[in-house]
Amino acid sequence: MRCRAMTVRVPVRAALLVWARERSRIAPDELAFRFPDLHAWENGGKQPTLKQLEKFAAATHTPIGYFFLPEPPEERLPVPDFRTMGDVEVGKASLDLLDTVYQCQQRQDWYREYVRVRREGGTPFVGTLTTDTDVAEAARTMHDVLAYQSGERGSTWAEALRKLVEASDGQGILVMVSGIVGSNTHRKLDPEEFRGFALVDQLAPLVFVNGADTKAAQIFTLAHELAHIWLGQSAVSDADVGSSPANAIERWCNRVAAEFLVPLNALSDVDPERPDLTGELERVARIFKVSTLVVLRRIFDAGLLTEGRYRSAYARERDRVLALMDERPAGSGGGDFYNTQPVRVSKRFARAIIESTREGQTLYSDAYQLLGFRKHATFEELAARLGVA
Repeated sequence: MRCRAMTVRVPVRAALLVWARERSRIAPDELAFRFPDLHAWENGGKQPTLKQLEKFAAATHTPIGYFFLPEPPEERLPVPDFRTMGDVEVGKASLDLLDTVYQCQQRQDWYREYVRVRREGGTPFVGTLTTDTDVAEAARTMHDVLAYQSGERGSTWAEALRKLVEASDGQGILVMVSGIVGSNTHRKLDPEEFRGFALVDQLAPLVFVNGADTKAAQIFTLAHELAHIWLGQSAVSDADVGSSPANAIERWCNRVAAEFLVPLNALSDVDPERPDLTGELERVARIFKVSTLVVLRRIFDAGLLTEGRYRSAYARERDRVLALMDERPAGSGGGDFYNTQPVRVSKRFARAIIESTREGQTLYSDAYQLLGFRKHATFEELAARLGVA
């Protein structure tokens, strides 16, 4: 007589299942379709099997061990949160933001040890400025190191962004630009939630820029986060030039980024009284490779617009820019993996970990995980593309 195996169910607290579902920000209907018993699990009428729980954990990007806790854990950003929305502080961070910060910290930890073992010099400019430093002086200090003058930024915004990333990389700053969590193209980052963050470290300063934003916005975000590096203050921020955050650090970084990209003394020929203000904004934006919103803010900073006129003009221009973004055709994909992945993880970081792995200092499995892939063939192709022998 054959005995049937008993189905073992896992006694998971309903609050943990609800927490995991809400934390994932996946539409409830979508999860209910994938897990028909989800409602019964959450109201305590039924419990999942271990296999079902494992699948649910994977679907909601939740470590399975969390389901055995007595209550949902309180997850906090491990760095100061300076994000605002309409000048009001933003609340809880999404799972996508948390996972992105954690992953960048992991990469930073590895790179810090790599630099320490090799006894390479750190980045002497980290933390050398304060919020009492004059904004124009701070911008000049950054220019002295990065050599990012307006006439040398290229012909497109994409080229200008690449040049600023490369200039930062050349000075020892890990710059990671990505619009997704890790290598998961199904987990897209939301620029409305955050635009970037800085993780300050003397040996391994790191800046992350949300690549889902426009190129012009990414340039301003990078400049803003670089100001955080010079200030020596880690933070997650939205880097919105149009906002007036209550936080003094964010205000200072916004002002330094704006001066770094569009110096006030370079606006002498700008005429805000032109009937076609949009045309004037676009002309200046092309010169400095910034957004028209940044130009408008700088015109106001220069005293060429009253606050009332600036606020109304900014609202109109923001609506125009958003409308243009809505009209853009949807992207066809993420492009060539071997071109995009080094940008997502930082070319400096990618080269370092490839060299370390080939020297036997880092396990191949660890390298794959940190670089965001699984196959050795991918590792070798990436090494070839980056010119690492």
